[in-house]
Amino acid sequence: MPSPIVKEGKHRSRIRDIARFHRKNGRMPSFSELGAITGLRSKNAVFKLVGRLEKIKVLERDKKGRLIPGSIACPVKVLGTVEAGFPSPAEEELVDTLSLDDFLIQNREATFLLKVSGDSMSGAGILPDDMVIVDKGRTPKSGDIVIAQVDGEWTMKYLRKRGDNVTLVAANPKYQPIKPKRELKISGVVTAVVRKYK
Repeated sequence: MPSPIVKEGKHRSRIRDIARFHRKNGRMPSFSELGAITGLRSKNAVFKLVGRLEKIKVLERDKKGRLIPGSIACPVKVLGTVEAGFPSPAEEELVDTLSLDDFLIQNREATFLLKVSGDSMSGAGILPDDMVIVDKGRTPKSGDIVIAQVDGEWTMKYLRKRGDNVTLVAANPKYQPIKPKRELKISGVVTAVVRKYK
């Protein structure tokens, strides 16, 4: 019987092989391709492997049973912490690996990205050309930043509720609060901001 260390090494090797396939092909393998990649000959062994990888959230299955990436999509090394106030050496010590999807997205199927235009939310740290992550499955509450359609126009603002009164408020004082005249449809709640430094 193989030792736990050998088993774990084989497990990691298989995860790396699946991740390599995903990066190269831009999709997850089919079950038969998974067998070929991992060297598993029986369908039963492939299904068992998938079950183990689902438990540790390396991959998932969609409603049709097809494999979709979990943390395998984009694992990045977590090397520790860095002091933001005073200079101190950031030692390269591997703490863990982390998928940005797992870190930023709670509800994968209900989440989408939008590119930001305009500076009305600059006071909230959301700037033009940023990307915002929006969860359309989350129930909006007062104080959330929401994507909303107000009287036919789309906007991103803070949601303020007082009883039945609803106001959308910018995070930039040069913009006036918006009170819906006819209708308000909230499409989702902003959960994160992504900014790429050039």
